[in-house]
Amino acid sequence: MKVSKWGNSLAIRLPVDLVEKLGVKEGDELYSIPGMSEEPMVKIAKKITREDRLERLAEFRKTVKWPEDYKFDRDEANSRGN
Repeated sequence: MKVSKWGNSLAIRLPVDLVEKLGVKEGDELYSIPGMSEEPMVKIAKKITREDRLERLAEFRKTVKWPEDYKFDRDEANSRGN
């Protein structure tokens, strides 16, 4: 990726393979995480919207199968922490 001047800022162009891998499109927000190694590096990821998170949660809930006779008992669950 090449760094270019854009107004008073610097910008990078994302190669098409990275765009496809991240699943980003114009207007999406990305965030960066500084690397923790000796060499300077940055990780780039797509910012996940609230709607995306809710959709992922709904998909996850479909995969969880509880036994038919399962009943959550809050008191019993809380007593396990003591």
